[in-house]
Amino acid sequence: MNLLSIVVPCFNEDESVEIFLEEIQKTLKDYNFEVIYVNDGSSDNTLKYIKELASKNSNVKYISFSRNFGKESAIFAGLKYASGDYICLMDADLQHPPKLIPEMLEAVLDEGYDVAAARRVSRKGEPKIKSFFSHRFYKVFNRISDIDMVEGATDYRIMTRQVVDSVLNLPEYNRFSKGLFQWVGFDTKWIEYENIERIAGESTWSFWGLIKYSIEGLVAFTTLPLSVSTFLGMVFSVIAFIYMLFIIIRYLIYSEAVPGYPTLICSLLLLGGIQLLSIGVLGKYLEKTYFEAKNRPIFIVQESNIDEE
Repeated sequence: MNLLSIVVPCFNEDESVEIFLEEIQKTLKDYNFEVIYVNDGSSDNTLKYIKELASKNSNVKYISFSRNFGKESAIFAGLKYASGDYICLMDADLQHPPKLIPEMLEAVLDEGYDVAAARRVSRKGEPKIKSFFSHRFYKVFNRISDIDMVEGATDYRIMTRQVVDSVLNLPEYNRFSKGLFQWVGFDTKWIEYENIERIAGESTWSFWGLIKYSIEGLVAFTTLPLSVSTFLGMVFSVIAFIYMLFIIIRYLIYSEAVPGYPTLICSLLLLGGIQLLSIGVLGKYLEKTYFEAKNRPIFIVQESNIDEE
């Protein structure tokens, strides 16, 4: 039977890792699989519990980073170290229900799909403001980027080795995996499921962290903000030139200074704000170029039981 590698990024998930493995073992008792935990610099007992599980189960592997590099780095490391013919990516908190795995495998093995991915069709139990901004993100992203993301798409998916190798061939430092999965293409079957709350612990994603992550995704897959900055600069330059001509003509006709101090101040503040916004957009793209040019590793492994074999 083909080997299924299950990649599980973990950050402070000491309450979940054992429960996760028990659920996977129940679901995949008739399958040949391995679980690869990627400890992303957890500050709790996550690594300790993963090691205990690995000592009792030969099909449990782990990779532990030297510090917290972020979930995107953990995903990349897990895909890189996975040796299976098929690779499953999912979270440790069981918000990605293991019961979908057999259906996903059927789509890939029997139906000829390259990817079987899960998408949430509801956000039950999630704050309304978070749901609102998530919905708006997908709308904006699909409107301004060159790729289309399915609303509610998650990282939870099973991929063939060819798909994973294609993703690994994109070694960029600034990663947005949901976009990269769409960018590489391949035939994908979407499997719908209702939102499920965490089995234990609390989410490490803050609202501000999600906003920053959304900005990273937009910057990674579109240069439209740069074009908007250029367009605004051109428009306001034309307006300023026309207004200047108006002032000169009025002065020549009436021989008096044109009043309008409040208007002048408002105009200066508006233009100054647009200039700062444009500089900020440019700086964000420059930041990405700067980090890519450094060519630093995406992650650093402190210890692992994979290389020991």
